[in-house]
Amino acid sequence: MPHNGRVTSASSYVSTSSEPLRHLLVLPDRDAAEEAADEAGRRFGLDEDPQIVREALAGEDDAEDAQWLVVLEDPDGDLDVAALRELADEYDGWLEVE
Repeated sequence: MPHNGRVTSASSYVSTSSEPLRHLLVLPDRDAAEEAADEAGRRFGLDEDPQIVREALAGEDDAEDAQWLVVLEDPDGDLDVAALRELADEYDGWLEVE
């Protein structure tokens, strides 16, 4: 029987890949996304403004059934995942790491 390795949480994940990371703050509305993007720029001293993207939920046509994403590029893996998660939570959202 194969042996599985230990499971780690995203907050303790350290990338060993040479591929850049992308962090997504998933937020409930455009206002929250715009405010979170501005705050992310201030808190993390970003070189580029985060991109704001509207993403409709699968199979939904209603504009109210959309999520707003704040896309933060992290080519060197320097952004603090716990701090990003905290920021997303402040705006009633959550964090996803690609």
